[in-house]
Amino acid sequence: MVKIAERGKIPAFIVMDVMRAANERAAAGAEVLHMEVGQPGTSAPAAVIAAAHRALDTNRLGYTDALGIPDLRARIARHYLDFYGQQVSADRIVVTTGSSGAFLATCLAAFEPGDRIALASPSYPAYRNMMTALGIEPVLLPTTMAERFQPTVERLSQIPDLEGLIVNSPTNPAGTMVSPEELTTIAAYCDRRGIRLISDEIYHGITFSRQAATAANFDHAVVINSFSKYFSMTGWRIGWLVLPDDLARPIECLLQNLFISVPALSQLAALAAFDCHEELQANVALYARNRELLLDRLPKAGFERLAPVDGAFYVYADVRELTNDSTDFCQRMLNEIGVAATPGLDFDPDRGNHFVRFSFAGAEQEIAAAAARLIDWRR
Repeated sequence: MVKIAERGKIPAFIVMDVMRAANERAAAGAEVLHMEVGQPGTSAPAAVIAAAHRALDTNRLGYTDALGIPDLRARIARHYLDFYGQQVSADRIVVTTGSSGAFLATCLAAFEPGDRIALASPSYPAYRNMMTALGIEPVLLPTTMAERFQPTVERLSQIPDLEGLIVNSPTNPAGTMVSPEELTTIAAYCDRRGIRLISDEIYHGITFSRQAATAANFDHAVVINSFSKYFSMTGWRIGWLVLPDDLARPIECLLQNLFISVPALSQLAALAAFDCHEELQANVALYARNRELLLDRLPKAGFERLAPVDGAFYVYADVRELTNDSTDFCQRMLNEIGVAATPGLDFDPDRGNHFVRFSFAGAEQEIAAAAARLIDWRR
């Protein structure tokens, strides 16, 4: 028998299965309202698309530096001064194939097989599944709504032998944030214990009351970000890292061999994204309206226990009053009223059967229609 490697035997990314079922329903002629995938319903900014056309017309799109086009690295560095008021050297910026490529390279450069990395539960499932495939042990911190589903030093102090910690703020699936003071406390704890802090900042820019704090200036911390969410460029597959000095060369060597370079077209287009502030802020205003709509109407449909939605574009609902099986609940929701949402088991393998994630990244009319169907369904 021909061998199959164990590293491929990881759990499915459930939201992708939900999306496939929703697309199959739509292909059969039935209407679907999409609240399952964390993908902006808005297109890439107009200037980004125009820059891509110019690149196609005038550039030979060959390999670039493994670390990214120098102009883009410099522009990302300037973003940290403009957005956060922090000086970050362009030498610390690495352009990656989405945040997924950034996380993969970070794990390979910073950790060995058998190392233990903590992350909150619930959390983005692909991280723990990638770690498992790499032989790294994901250590789930069972956080609560009262803790805003975020890791705390108190939780961390109960876990021995950690080599790393992932903080995601705003978080997927709950949309909650850690305060600047909390992030500083966590970073100091990690430094004292020799724990590598990885700050997933992919939803920065999409916040509703205060700006998210970056870990870019903490010693030994790695920052992961992407053009996918705030910049509405999911399919362009381009992200970046802000690295401490000790990881710069190891990650460069890994990227040279694993990816050669990020697609030149995406890099040249992304250069224009930082000059689209007005258009991007209009997107955030749309998300804010969708957020208010769901926070008002989901309780009327029986979803009364909702995590605080500080940022991102998700509502994480505790549905234990409605079901003990969120997977079946979401299947019935899709089959009976054509609303696609993601069961919490994708984000929390132990308690996720009591939770459902609703994405409000889509068009305002679609979110309103989905909320109306949910209210009628639960009557």
